[in-house]
Amino acid sequence: MPFGDSITDGYGTPGGYRIELYRTALMNNRHITFAGRNMNGPNSVMVGTMTPNFPKGHEGYSGFTIDPSSRSGISPLADGAIANAKPNIILLMIGTNDIDLGVDVANAPKRLGALLDKVTADAPSALVVLAQITPLQDDTVNARVQAYDQAMPALVQSRAAAGKHIVLVNMYAPFVANANYKTALLADKWHPNPAGYQIMAAVWYDAIKAVLH
Repeated sequence: MPFGDSITDGYGTPGGYRIELYRTALMNNRHITFAGRNMNGPNSVMVGTMTPNFPKGHEGYSGFTIDPSSRSGISPLADGAIANAKPNIILLMIGTNDIDLGVDVANAPKRLGALLDKVTADAPSALVVLAQITPLQDDTVNARVQAYDQAMPALVQSRAAAGKHIVLVNMYAPFVANANYKTALLADKWHPNPAGYQIMAAVWYDAIKAVLH
């Protein structure tokens, strides 16, 4: 269950990272589908000589923050999303809008932790993969992004130590590894372009491939 904001939705590239993640899993003979109440993406993808149907479900909400604020938040949606999808894996990436808009930034990690507790309580047997968020084209905002991202390892480690099925992935580093990422990997201030979404897909896949069959 992909869960997050417009980057999960795939703004600018309907399907976003989910397209390449699906293709990569199938190319490696792994079974995967995407669950959620929202639908977008291509009808099918090319996998070798095959064109399997693309599973369009997701829980990505453009413009949303962690919690309701000046924007709508995804935290009130978690219970219903998980009850509907019954996911085995949850791919969670949220906070870009909080950090960009300056929404209670000081407490963003604490609010993210509360969301993680809700998600792991609702889906105790699912693997929750939390992503450190991707950089923007704005260096001032990126300083805040890095501070937010740096708070996540402690959030994940404490919950993993308590027996929760949760891991962290770094979506920031693979972007900034490209010196020209602002134009090479981003379509606008916030959103990856197809090349950026492919990088995200590779990071997600590495995190979940061991639990795919």
